[in-house]
Amino acid sequence: MLTVRSLSLLLGLGLLSAVDAAPRKGRSSSQKATTAFAQAQQIPQGVSKATDGSTILDTTAMVNDLPLRFRVSAPADQFTAASGVTGGAQTAGAEGALGLNILLHGDGGQSFFDFPNQAVQAGLAGVAILAPDANLFWGGGSGLDRTDGVPHAQAVADLVASVMPTVLAFNASRVSFTGVSGGSLMLSGFLMPGHMAQFGESQVLLNCGGLPPQVDVSADNAAALAATRVHFQSTQQEQAQLQPAIRAAVAAYEQLAAGEGVGADELAARQTVDNSPVGGHCEFDEKDFVSGVQLMADSYSAVMQGGDGVLAGTDVDVLNPVLGNEDLAFSGAS
Repeated sequence: MLTVRSLSLLLGLGLLSAVDAAPRKGRSSSQKATTAFAQAQQIPQGVSKATDGSTILDTTAMVNDLPLRFRVSAPADQFTAASGVTGGAQTAGAEGALGLNILLHGDGGQSFFDFPNQAVQAGLAGVAILAPDANLFWGGGSGLDRTDGVPHAQAVADLVASVMPTVLAFNASRVSFTGVSGGSLMLSGFLMPGHMAQFGESQVLLNCGGLPPQVDVSADNAAALAATRVHFQSTQQEQAQLQPAIRAAVAAYEQLAAGEGVGADELAARQTVDNSPVGGHCEFDEKDFVSGVQLMADSYSAVMQGGDGVLAGTDVDVLNPVLGNEDLAFSGAS
């Protein structure tokens, strides 16, 4: 079973019991009174302050009949006047200098509430989106079978295209993504192959999860994917079912780029992979899920934007080219 980490915030507020937070494949109505999605909605939305002093807007929009709750972290004056943010000075649709780093959380939603990519980092405003699924699974379904991957990917693409410009001035040609566990499955399986041409100069960080494309890849999307910076990050004791899926994703995206004429040197710079941390699922700091995901968020620029590839506060360089490293070796399973 993929990660359904305990939502510490929900637990602390008494909105989710320890039993509800435990990993499982499915839950009947007799097992719990409300869904994880419904419980999450009890956490108030609104405006708050980010770790860098910028402003966080937490709101919900209906997209393709799906309720997409999302958080945006940016300077107050980059929000639109209609966003409800005090100091919002932009008109809807205005182009701003900031790009976006959009996080799709793992099963259960922990990283949406932690919002590890909040604050402006290297010219990218942080965004997190909550899965519109009863169990808070991106792509719905369970395990590697993401039965709602197509509509969820379409909803994210449409949110960026149609809703985000109404609340924030940003550069629509600089939209990047961070996936965590189940979020990485939806990204690599559905959003990347189905919509990458929409996002311009993009980077995709796939943490602790990956799938080869689960939908047909159009010529436009194939060309965009070949130009996209992609990094796969795992650990030595990744979950057993994810290990072959990550290997398959690495090989599939390498082959896709090669098929678009990307040479070995270019491919080595654009697609990288690592599973050196000696930890369990998403424990990139070799300690914990939450702190591990935060470490990757803190290291985003170093890993994804031309940095030295060294994880923040460590001497671990994760920039290994996919060429020659497709068959990742794991020491165990979590």
